[in-house]
Amino acid sequence: MNNTKKAIAVLTFVVFCTLVGWTLYRWVRFETIDGSSIFFSFLALSYFLNWLNWGDHEGGGKKDELDRHIETQSAKIGYFVLMILAGLILFISEGVTNLNDIKNFPLLIVVGLTFVTLPITEFIYSKRYK
Repeated sequence: MNNTKKAIAVLTFVVFCTLVGWTLYRWVRFETIDGSSIFFSFLALSYFLNWLNWGDHEGGGKKDELDRHIETQSAKIGYFVLMILAGLILFISEGVTNLNDIKNFPLLIVVGLTFVTLPITEFIYSKRYK
């Protein structure tokens, strides 16, 4: 990694730390949580991790067969991790264990969509080759 890429990675990490610090400061000082700060903190973290892994914020660049395999496997594992985390967030935020007691229907729909997204995507993508 040349000096420019290292500088960008450091800058991205500093932006991430600044956003997280600002979010925590507002939470502790004013007892308020700012949704945009949380969102942009995650966005900055994703840029930083892409820089560390691929040397590009979008994960781009020339990819060989190993890089494509890593992307494919990590995407599938990430999908299942996200599905589990969405379910956990649903049950923890609602504080219930019975599906009939859940009142946050938009989040329930999102969790339900996590179960069908991969099969639908695989079905549509497989039609291209059959």
